[in-house]
Amino acid sequence: MDDSADKNGTQPVTLRSIVNENDTKWGRVFELFIQFLIVVSLVTFSIETLPDLSDSAQMWLRYIEIVTVIFFTLEYLLRLFLAEKKPKFVFSFFGIIDLLAILPFYITTFFLSTSLDLRSVRAFRMLRLFRAFKIIRYSKAISRFHHALLIAREEIILFLIVTIMLIYFSAVGIYYFEHDVQPEKFKSVFHSLWWSVSTLTTVGYGDIYPVTIGGKIFTFGILLIGLGIISVPAGLVSSALSKAREMDD
Repeated sequence: MDDSADKNGTQPVTLRSIVNENDTKWGRVFELFIQFLIVVSLVTFSIETLPDLSDSAQMWLRYIEIVTVIFFTLEYLLRLFLAEKKPKFVFSFFGIIDLLAILPFYITTFFLSTSLDLRSVRAFRMLRLFRAFKIIRYSKAISRFHHALLIAREEIILFLIVTIMLIYFSAVGIYYFEHDVQPEKFKSVFHSLWWSVSTLTTVGYGDIYPVTIGGKIFTFGILLIGLGIISVPAGLVSSALSKAREMDD
């Protein structure tokens, strides 16, 4: 038996196990508490955008924001303190997300409290949305999805390269079909790229469309290719997810 285990054979509760392990009782409590704060923070962020909020409502929203940021800051500092390789944690995906979750509060608090006209700094408030990504840390499904992307990485990269080539080729094709009759809409190959993207993704906004017979036939072919563009990556990811699920089992 491990010397660090107690008499009942269970591992002792440590700060590291609470913060970094969600398969223990207190680890799950910590996980659920942080997720609850994330939801609260996102809800208050949305409420702040409502017009004609009373002063008392704004005050309470501010208090809630301060409390949630305090806990998020403590969480970040704890993870940094417990990390074996601190620089690796700071520059990791989750380390950056955790920092972006609290950074807007401190930027807007310290800069907007000055007499300088720094209203543009308020744009940093939008970064509070990164708190939603903190939930990813606790999702096993996201972990499987990450493994699936690694499995199908080469196929996805090849597919993206082919897709970019098709967007360019279709822009060139529609330019030659439509430029003479619609010089304002299809001024160049670069202007035609918007049509290529909306057509290949089968969105078809309708703001730019062909009027010549050749252009319509060409568009029909591009639409058929677009259907394949949507289905191919879905199949790749679905197959890779099945493999990732088998690996977890």
